[in-house]
Amino acid sequence: MKKIGISIYPSKSEKTRDVLYITKAARFGFSRLFISLLEITGNQEQILADFKEIIAVAKENHFEVILDVSPAIFKQLQISYSDLAFFYELGADGIRLDLGFSGVEEAEMTHNPYDLLIEINMSHGTNYLENIISRQPRTGYLIGSHNFYPHAFTGLDYDYFLSCNDKFRKQNIPTAAFINAPSGTFGPWPMEEGICTVEAHRPLSIETQAAHLLFLKSIDCVIIGNAYASDKELAAVSKIFQMRTIPIRVKLANKLSEIEKEIVLNHTHIYRGEVTPFVYRTKSDGRKRYADQSVQPNNTDNIRKGDILIDNDLYLQYKGELQIAKKDRLADEKVNVVGKVLEEDWLLLETMQPWTSFHLEEV
Repeated sequence: MKKIGISIYPSKSEKTRDVLYITKAARFGFSRLFISLLEITGNQEQILADFKEIIAVAKENHFEVILDVSPAIFKQLQISYSDLAFFYELGADGIRLDLGFSGVEEAEMTHNPYDLLIEINMSHGTNYLENIISRQPRTGYLIGSHNFYPHAFTGLDYDYFLSCNDKFRKQNIPTAAFINAPSGTFGPWPMEEGICTVEAHRPLSIETQAAHLLFLKSIDCVIIGNAYASDKELAAVSKIFQMRTIPIRVKLANKLSEIEKEIVLNHTHIYRGEVTPFVYRTKSDGRKRYADQSVQPNNTDNIRKGDILIDNDLYLQYKGELQIAKKDRLADEKVNVVGKVLEEDWLLLETMQPWTSFHLEEV
């Protein structure tokens, strides 16, 4: 089952703001909390007491809480990987090993008596996972999440990201990745230029990032990496999380007929399996549904990439079929140009697989 999550950084924020953010996100359906515990400076006792209080609030709001830790923190707090009682007493559901150990320790940790989840880094692209699996970890207690990248131009290549996901998918291990809230102002480090896993997501709206990952079969949990996402951004991710088909945003052309608007906006579209180089062609239900109605020639302009097309009366048996242009081509009097996909949502089109269901939303 898919989940959506948020991130907080208690060593860089105020407890009251973190608590407010958690309770607000819970109302929007968020259920995963990533907490950075990579560094503890200052009054250690007070900081850990604050962590415990924050985690208690998260648990009251039905969050699964994962603490991001490193070998340095194990050393600083004098914690042994063979005794994870400290994290259990804080109230966490699991720990994320930012750097990890040798593979032996990770496997042993999954057998902890507190049923803590052990989350490992998915972004390395090595045989790290296979090494852990060979050490017989406890089934169901090993999970994975990608890194996030606060430095611009250092996020993951999308194809590489997918190849990392495949390693975990083959082992049936739950996965997670991070997206960036444009209104967020901080993460774990002094400098950040957006916090996301996939570099292509960095300049995009949170709507496009969320839709891209929530409808990707190889990612189970999508987490907003920076703090604090605005109410509008939380609502946007929540709305997409509840959708059953990919939302693709469009700007409609002027002077459309009511039947054209209905074809575009009032139906679930399915990308046909016969892949063509020129268009995303949808199933022919529209042709049947509007067989007895007229679709007059209208806006028969030159066709550009991302244009939404409807075949008109002159296309005879194809009348009413909706397509989305993959390439530019000259105008055709038989084809109405009824709108255009927002440029950033081309990413959703380009990664869509044949027979994928989607719907078009007017902006």
